[in-house]
Amino acid sequence: MDIYDKINDLYDKRRQIELGGGDERIKKQHEKGKMTARERIDYLLDEGSFVELNSFIEHRTSDFGMGTENTKGEGVITGYGKISGKQVYFFAQDFTVYGGALGEMHGKKIAAVMDLAAKNGVPFIGLNDSGGARIQEGVSALDGYGQVFYRNSIYSGVIPQISVIMGPSAGGAVYSPALTDFVIMVEKTSQMFITGPKVIETVSGEKVSSEALGGAEIHNAKSGNAHLKAASEEDALDAVRSLVEYLPANNQQKAEKQTFDNTDHLRPGLTDIVPYNSRSPYDVIKVIYQVVDRDSFFEIHKDFAKNIVVGFARIQGETVGLVCNQPKHLAGGLDIDSSDKAARFIRCCDSFNIPLITFEDVTGFFPGVKQEHGGIIRHGAKILYAYSEATVPKITVIIRKAYGGAYVALNSKSIGADLVYAWPNAEIAVMGPEGAVNIIFAKEIAESENPERTRQEKIEHYRKKFANPYIAARLGMVDDVIDPKETRIKLVQALEMLHYKQEERPHKKHGNIPL
Repeated sequence: MDIYDKINDLYDKRRQIELGGGDERIKKQHEKGKMTARERIDYLLDEGSFVELNSFIEHRTSDFGMGTENTKGEGVITGYGKISGKQVYFFAQDFTVYGGALGEMHGKKIAAVMDLAAKNGVPFIGLNDSGGARIQEGVSALDGYGQVFYRNSIYSGVIPQISVIMGPSAGGAVYSPALTDFVIMVEKTSQMFITGPKVIETVSGEKVSSEALGGAEIHNAKSGNAHLKAASEEDALDAVRSLVEYLPANNQQKAEKQTFDNTDHLRPGLTDIVPYNSRSPYDVIKVIYQVVDRDSFFEIHKDFAKNIVVGFARIQGETVGLVCNQPKHLAGGLDIDSSDKAARFIRCCDSFNIPLITFEDVTGFFPGVKQEHGGIIRHGAKILYAYSEATVPKITVIIRKAYGGAYVALNSKSIGADLVYAWPNAEIAVMGPEGAVNIIFAKEIAESENPERTRQEKIEHYRKKFANPYIAARLGMVDDVIDPKETRIKLVQALEMLHYKQEERPHKKHGNIPL
């Protein structure tokens, strides 16, 4: 055998690895409406940029017939490539090889490429399609999971981590996605759950389908475990490409500035979008569209806790993170889920040097026994904590109501806002005029000849004297009261002014956020 035979043998081995579980299993994958792992990689990455790593790794288990089982590539493909010219590292689990089950060497492959991603300071992407731990390998498989979880944790806030669920993700497999910055699910073909339907039925007697238990709709709208859902695998991978464009490569850099439409920054339409009557609902998305660069808003957690809107956008080409009350849902009040949603997004933006802009129109924290017993105090404190610890540029625009503790929590000057603007119709107070009057003038209203007329007079008096932005402006809690149509101009100026902002916090190992 000469060198050419050796080279031919190399290519033969590579072809076997690239074939994964073989033609029959690839056919079954396609019949489920799913791409193979390599097809997903080809779609996600720039053409010709894929470089595979550790392709020859195999398991070392002979128990339970594993010695004769074909696990070429160990059920996972790892490597690096480029998305829109930006380098990324990734893994893609191959369901055609032993159901993508994670064993010792499978975990080792993922851990190795994660370490390379962290050393090089580039985003890491996981394409998940796995039946869970490889039971035949016993505790070694669990150790493989632990190796991955540990790296998800210590590299959190160092490099962006994105998970795409493209099939089942069961048992321990769900915790790696849960530790990453963004989770994307595909409708009808992806599920996440700790225990599957059969186990649940055995233990509790409850009957539920995989989709109803842990499908994309459930985790996007109800549990909040997923950030985005996609109608197809292609749409999910497109979402990954979009996310990478909004994010910097690592926590030492800023997101790349994009080209922008440098047109007139005045937005007269803003005056008509927000009703003067503070009880009338409106869609804050319309406000966002008026302020940010055209077609640049990328909403995160769209279907979860709809009373608050979070997402990325660009202003003059610069990536910003938006946190906005949504008055058309629960009057924009803060409840347990919206507090968690906002706090997580705030901390993500702060981790990766993305300026935060808050559009505030909040009645307060949502009242009720269910909220109180569910821990609204603890959950609401997460927003306070997240804004307070954030050192990125932080700008707030109060567009209508700002009441009570929710006013303080939503990036007020007292917890570190760099700039706070208010529209002329803003109401900044301990509580709304109606509630305040009912407490302050309760006796006077009760003793009057016409209680309802007296009450309305007191409400109007309170609104004129206290529920306006000028008292807060006189006390330095609002930097400027602005014409709504100038909102984009003011934000452009603020971002330019804060571009080189540097702020340090007291040295500590880490804080103790009220989880």
